[in-house]
Amino acid sequence: MDKNGFDEQSVKALDLLLHHYWILRSEQPEWHRLIREREKPLRTYLRERFGLQLHIHPQFVKLEKIPAVPEAFMGIAEFEEPLDYAIFCCALAFLQDKSPDEQFLLSEMCRDIQEDYPAEPGIDWTLYIHRKSLIRALRKLMDFGLLWTIDGELARFDRNEEQEVLYEATEYGRYFMRTFPADLLSMDSWQEIPDAEHNPDPELDRRHRVYRKLFFSPGVERDGDGDSDFHYIRNFRGRLSDSIEEHSPYRLRVFRNTAFLSVEEPRQHHTVFPMQKAAGDLILQLSAELRKRMDQFPPGPDGAVILTEGEFDHLLGEMREVYGSGWTKHFRDGTPAAVRAELIDEMIQWAMADHEPENGMIRILPLAGVLAGGYPDDFNEGSETP
Repeated sequence: MDKNGFDEQSVKALDLLLHHYWILRSEQPEWHRLIREREKPLRTYLRERFGLQLHIHPQFVKLEKIPAVPEAFMGIAEFEEPLDYAIFCCALAFLQDKSPDEQFLLSEMCRDIQEDYPAEPGIDWTLYIHRKSLIRALRKLMDFGLLWTIDGELARFDRNEEQEVLYEATEYGRYFMRTFPADLLSMDSWQEIPDAEHNPDPELDRRHRVYRKLFFSPGVERDGDGDSDFHYIRNFRGRLSDSIEEHSPYRLRVFRNTAFLSVEEPRQHHTVFPMQKAAGDLILQLSAELRKRMDQFPPGPDGAVILTEGEFDHLLGEMREVYGSGWTKHFRDGTPAAVRAELIDEMIQWAMADHEPENGMIRILPLAGVLAGGYPDDFNEGSETP
């Protein structure tokens, strides 16, 4: 336990806060009680290390997880189009005007969203793609506990824009959106939001950025010799490591061009690499192959390896010949372009690659280089993976 009373139960509470948008008392009463009991040490640590606010309400607890740098993987995985986000936000505005337990029809919400939608051309519920966007947005609102279905089936809306569903608003709708440091209407772009939230103390601001990068991103890449955040990680790695291990289940790993957190015993709510997907095996094999071919594909000063799409496809073809019997049928039968696209998408999500489709260049980032793997020598003795 540290001087602020941060004990093992506080470690558990912090980990829960970091991995859930919020914790509702109605769904997780034990977690809610645990966090309320550890409120003081949690607030102190989150304020000093992350510069983040912890909101504790009789019915829920919520940590405002504001990233140092917004990244693509931080979006809502179920959303497929920008329209999904726009409809989601319009629906949030609709719910903010509703009292807890107030009931309303789907048609009321659709009409309100149509009126509030800010862009041209507007929403047309006779269009299938617009109805599907609404369905994805409303399902996510229900996942967050912002409304309940009383009667009807939302799934039928994709076939008929006249389909009715009766909903009931919950008490959480008005608390979902976080507060902002300034009026959003006074800003010209979203990039101004992080600038408005910087701590006036540059040392505190850097510490907050570093902790947010380490905890909220798969890894932190060194951005040139003048990267003050990465210098901070390297220069204070001992102090950072002690703090992280004392207050969380993670360990700090620092390499020349990348740093990240690892966990020895992942919990169910953790998202870890390699993930329980076949793509994870292929990414580890790819990294191992690149290590063997450093003369052919030498890393640059930043630790990244540059490949053309053709070189990437050729490498996949050679890997298929060696490891293919251990791949799933999906990857064994996939075209080189299809397999490449899937792996690159996954690697981008894990901060392991960048891709420039316009010139066909792929940049394998340092984080991919420190993780490698392969099958055991006797893997060919078994049957093919289905």
